[in-house]
Amino acid sequence: MFLFKKVADLQKYLDNKRDTGNVIGFVPTMGALHEGHLSLIRQSKEQSDITVCSIFVNPTQFNDVADLDKYPRTTGADIDLLTSVDTNVLFLPPVEEVYPPGLDTNLTLDFGDLAKVMEGEFRPGHFDGMAQVVWRLLTIIGPDKLFMGQKDFQQLAIVRSMLKQMQSNIELIMCPIVREEDGLAMSSRNVRLTPENRAVAPIIQKTLQEAKLMIGDKTPSEVQDWAMKTLKDLDFKPEYFDIVDGITLQSIKSFKDSDFVVACTAAWGGDVRLIDNLVFKG
Repeated sequence: MFLFKKVADLQKYLDNKRDTGNVIGFVPTMGALHEGHLSLIRQSKEQSDITVCSIFVNPTQFNDVADLDKYPRTTGADIDLLTSVDTNVLFLPPVEEVYPPGLDTNLTLDFGDLAKVMEGEFRPGHFDGMAQVVWRLLTIIGPDKLFMGQKDFQQLAIVRSMLKQMQSNIELIMCPIVREEDGLAMSSRNVRLTPENRAVAPIIQKTLQEAKLMIGDKTPSEVQDWAMKTLKDLDFKPEYFDIVDGITLQSIKSFKDSDFVVACTAAWGGDVRLIDNLVFKG
């Protein structure tokens, strides 16, 4: 595996690979890697000739400075994991390489209602920062394919809109959620859960599964109310449990209103915020 910290060095390497017809796949991460990230690497390697993984904890997408400070940084272990799955390239830039002084990296895009619901309501400014860094990394790397996980479903919708607005030909590929044996979606935040909260955390996925079984008997609103109460009763603090159209991310009044229905949720277990989702239809 080649490791690059400088943009110029990485681009020189990738330009040589691109000139010989190699398809470049890209997996952006913020480190603290786990099996979910490795599944993205494996899928990229299946569909690309060169797989680039970036590790960059992006300060512009944290609306809470304390959350940024607490974000785990495990570079040595991350390098070992990436090496174990034969990642071709690791891009590990300092902040000044991604946001060099004097370079305007801001985006003026309109995500409309996509960015106002769910995560957008509870994490103001998050998606602007996320889109900014993803586009910056895409500009640096110039991949043919971009691999992102389904767990951040709203993020995928935002990136899809960004690529369309920027008239980009990069192919966005959604990769399935990877879960622990008890059903909890893998996340870098899971290690911060107390033993008590970790034991209860699989209820999030169980609630999603049980909610899906109610499609024929209840309205989306009724299912949402049931799910919120279920999570609260188990001492989790749910921020939302929304049943939405999978493209527009807008709430639906009837399960007949959309051919692509997804339930998305966010809940606090102690001081750790967890997100998950499940495709109900489509």
